[in-house]
Amino acid sequence: MTDEKTAVQEPEVKEQETPAPEAPEKKKRRRRFGDRSDGRKLRTINPMNKFMPYVMPQRCDACNTYSDMFDVTKTDKFCRGKVREGKTDFGFLHVMIAAYLRTVSQRPGINRFVSGQKIYARNDIQVVMTIKKTLSLDSPDTCIKVRFEPDDTVDEVYEKFNKVVTEIKNQPEDKTSFDKLNKILSLIPGLLCRWTVKLLNFMDYFGWLPKKLLWLSPFHGSMIITSMGSLGIRPIYHHIYNFGNLPIFIAYGGRRSVVKVDSEGKASTKKYIELKVVTDERICDGYYYASAFKLIKRYVENPELLETKPEEVVEDID
Repeated sequence: MTDEKTAVQEPEVKEQETPAPEAPEKKKRRRRFGDRSDGRKLRTINPMNKFMPYVMPQRCDACNTYSDMFDVTKTDKFCRGKVREGKTDFGFLHVMIAAYLRTVSQRPGINRFVSGQKIYARNDIQVVMTIKKTLSLDSPDTCIKVRFEPDDTVDEVYEKFNKVVTEIKNQPEDKTSFDKLNKILSLIPGLLCRWTVKLLNFMDYFGWLPKKLLWLSPFHGSMIITSMGSLGIRPIYHHIYNFGNLPIFIAYGGRRSVVKVDSEGKASTKKYIELKVVTDERICDGYYYASAFKLIKRYVENPELLETKPEEVVEDID
């Protein structure tokens, strides 16, 4: 009798031992003097890093380039599984963004930016991407910006990103907020436009740009990403802009089949995606960047790690 009762009660005990993981709590901070609406000033940063924006006042002075190759054999299988689950447009882009977010959750220094010769930790994560409504030569470009959280899973990335893309593609031509702003700026006469940009730069230097304008600007954000694979070419080292505060530009190409030979002399064909990155070296040192890129590669090549939230979200320094 005792054995039978125990056997019946065991499943209930096992269900109680696996509670759903809780999302990490985000530290609340008060805005202090010197902070901006889009970031907080870093006050305990290394003196050498604090000095670098004065030695290299423009982003073009501080560009570093990085390249890598991702083995996407497992990643492609993961993406096909998501498509079978009903996520029809799921692809490498969603994995790449999710890998970047997860890396920010562990290496928050790559989500900093330089403005007004000061280094700031961005308050949120904003990913920028230029898209075409249709893949044709005369199709107009438009920019999208999506806000994410550092603990977002790959499924949450898919939902947030595709929601914005769908909204943009369903809108008539030149009707998005970015398109309207771009059209207004294009109507300003040449000489006056130069002074307008100078005024915007001046306001941005002191952090006086309105939040709405910061959100519409494709030059302000955590990272900008582009897929050269959709264009049928290999990725390029795309420059980052002096205007605004984008610190990282990521470009990746299409899949390439590479024959690899293991230590036993056995050959196998694997699929790789080439990555090119341009970074603002002033926001963190090379060792920190290297550790971040290693994490991105680990998450891209093992996307199952991105299906659950991180155990801890690391906060940037004060």
